[in-house]
Amino acid sequence: MRNLAAGKFAAVVLGLSLSAAALAADAESGKKIFVQCSVCHATDGRNGTGPGLGGLLGRKAGTAPGFRYSRAMKASEIIWNETTLDAYMAAPQKVVPGNVMPFSGVPDAAARKDLISYLATLK
Repeated sequence: MRNLAAGKFAAVVLGLSLSAAALAADAESGKKIFVQCSVCHATDGRNGTGPGLGGLLGRKAGTAPGFRYSRAMKASEIIWNETTLDAYMAAPQKVVPGNVMPFSGVPDAAARKDLISYLATLK
């Protein structure tokens, strides 16, 4: 949780269908965690310092219209889903070396699960 407050979190979500694990997560808790992310990310299609995160589950990384992504993110070939988001939220620079999001990650697996559950509700 402390890393969330210290960093600016960029979560991108891809939501076609939720797995049983995502359904078991707490979207309301994830919404509270997302407050830290909202410094840079909107929950709709608007871009800010970071890309808007509405409708991101199922989307290819680096493709939100109107946002200027790093070369690393555009070249990543990642499709955002529960697995890729969890890995990225845990260690953004490990998953996409050279990305420019100044965030060290969310170390708590339960917090990541809740955050992904919340992001999956954004259309």
